[in-house]
Amino acid sequence: MAPAREASSSGTAYRPSAGLLAVFLPAEQVMHTPVGYRYAGVMDVADSSGAHGYSAQKENYAKRLRRIEGQVRGIAKMIDEDKYCIDVLTQISAVNSALQSVALGLLDEHLGHCVTQAVSEGGDQAEAKLAEASAAIARLVRS
Repeated sequence: MAPAREASSSGTAYRPSAGLLAVFLPAEQVMHTPVGYRYAGVMDVADSSGAHGYSAQKENYAKRLRRIEGQVRGIAKMIDEDKYCIDVLTQISAVNSALQSVALGLLDEHLGHCVTQAVSEGGDQAEAKLAEASAAIARLVRS
């Protein structure tokens, strides 16, 4: 299914309707997260500052990872205190979900910034970034 086009003040933006891989459209601006999700804005891919896609959300990711770290320490304490198995497993599941959420956020930022920029520039770097993103998605799906 082709992405829907949406007019914007600076030209044409794209709203992906085919999932994560729809961000690989060459355009000045790309809407890389479907409407209704965490971020529904338009990102300018002309940024060549060398910053990573997650740089704007770096502190948010750091807070989330510190919270996850605390959860893991809590699980270790539960084991030391011989807590009920199902309670420990429930906490492990919560940590896995939290890590998956961080990973998906980072993947979204990577696709919307790094990969989109490489695709707009074209060449071998675009193919390398697409292959790298594909491998990362495959690792996330397996985990």
